[in-house]
Amino acid sequence: MNQRNESEHKEREHFFTSAKVVAGITLISRIFGFFRDLGITSLGATRYNDAFGLAFKIPNLFRRLFGEGALASAFVPVFTEVNEKEGAEKARLLLANAMAILTVFLAVLLVIGEVCFFTYSFLPGPKDRQVLMLFAMIMYPYMFTVCLLALCSAALNSRGHFIYSSAAPIILNIFGIAAAWWIAPMMKENLQAQLTIVSFSVTIAGVVQLAAVLWLLKKSGLFLMPRLRPVEPGIGRILKLLVPMLIGLGFLQFSEFFQDIIAWNLTATKTAANFNLFGWSVPCPLREGVIVRVGAARAFYQFPMGVLAISLGVAVFPLMSRYASRGDMVNLRGSINRALRISLMEGLATGVGLFILAEPIMMIYARRKFTVPDAMQAAFVLKMYVLGMWAYCSYQILARAFYACKDTKTPLKISCVLSVVNLILLLVMLWVLPSDKAPGAFGLSTSITFSINAVVLILILRRRLGLLGGRKIAASLARSLISCAVMAAVLYLLRFYMKEMNYLLVLGVCVPAGAAVFLLTVWLLRSPEIKELMGRA
Repeated sequence: MNQRNESEHKEREHFFTSAKVVAGITLISRIFGFFRDLGITSLGATRYNDAFGLAFKIPNLFRRLFGEGALASAFVPVFTEVNEKEGAEKARLLLANAMAILTVFLAVLLVIGEVCFFTYSFLPGPKDRQVLMLFAMIMYPYMFTVCLLALCSAALNSRGHFIYSSAAPIILNIFGIAAAWWIAPMMKENLQAQLTIVSFSVTIAGVVQLAAVLWLLKKSGLFLMPRLRPVEPGIGRILKLLVPMLIGLGFLQFSEFFQDIIAWNLTATKTAANFNLFGWSVPCPLREGVIVRVGAARAFYQFPMGVLAISLGVAVFPLMSRYASRGDMVNLRGSINRALRISLMEGLATGVGLFILAEPIMMIYARRKFTVPDAMQAAFVLKMYVLGMWAYCSYQILARAFYACKDTKTPLKISCVLSVVNLILLLVMLWVLPSDKAPGAFGLSTSITFSINAVVLILILRRRLGLLGGRKIAASLARSLISCAVMAAVLYLLRFYMKEMNYLLVLGVCVPAGAAVFLLTVWLLRSPEIKELMGRA
């Protein structure tokens, strides 16, 4: 019995330690991503930049759907179960079969998409729409490579290998940095040519990412040549999980995409300040560059979420899947409780810090053709987004807890309903908020709906799995709130005395000071979460 307990402890700690490794690599990736976004944003908040942002959302939509959502969540539990019960060879055959089927499916999507973009670009319409279609055609092949990358990364994650799947985005960011900072400026004032170069960097980076992960699969002994037949029994179980998840999660991910489409169509331009609504001419509530400004805000609220919460969720998901496949509810509940406490602490701390420091943070983007007013509007959007930071972080754990139990429908049904609520709230807020604050509707509507989502999921999870350690979660929440209050007081005091100073100096002092105060406070409150994060559990 002691030997079994020791084995379970080692297994559990391996995956929670992996979360810290993933977080560290993701932090490096996000830093590279920040410089990439900074280079693209500095080209200006214009209609062409909005077109690039919207076009990139199309392949990125598939990345989120497959890479961070449905494909990995459906594949990992089945692959893990086959590997545990039937052996490594059957798992390899399942991966080869899944890879072949996915390749054919993606190839069909690629051809259909390119034909649609090409045809639509020749229809009569404004110049900016033609530019949008050009960027979409160039970047759409990234969809093909990034989805295959997601499948291969999921297989590596199931074996406890997390490094490359976390580091792969660095390749995309390096290509983007080279294109935006060094190659694009050679085009002088030709903004379309500059953004075309950045678009090509996305597709080229995708090819390099895929080649690298295939090499790693071969090196790890997981790779077999993709084959369509015979169809492995596990494929049916994956599809059974995948199809409802794709419908639901696709609806959820399309929600953010629809937000950008709304922003594109409700933006006042030089040729159209109004839009037609059932015969009425209604003033557009947004101005050019809104997708760029909202995108800059999203990048910063997603920065800590990717480094901390998503890294934790990705690393712990295979562990939860193992416990669920064994029927070990005690360890499953314990892992959910532990991951949830850590994610809530991270979400509250980063949310409070980003809210207080939003203005100096977004001033980092105020360079070249991205102006100070652009940065201040982006700062307001960021504040609205981070109101739901605790919910975004906890959702990464809660949703994966359902997926580990092979329930892909419940969280997605809830998300689908709330996606409709989100879009309704967005449309209402766009006209309720003052014109200079209207872009904040994108962040506020998202914060409200995600907060509702997290609360509903934890209530359902508790009813299904039993007590999740609510007292421990409540105690952790209380310690985190006290620590956030102390940190907020220190940050507001520092900002008051540094209000006339350069924003970089403000950030250089406030960020480490805020982090130190928060960590010291939770340590004084004897928080077990901080010990787990620091590796002393």
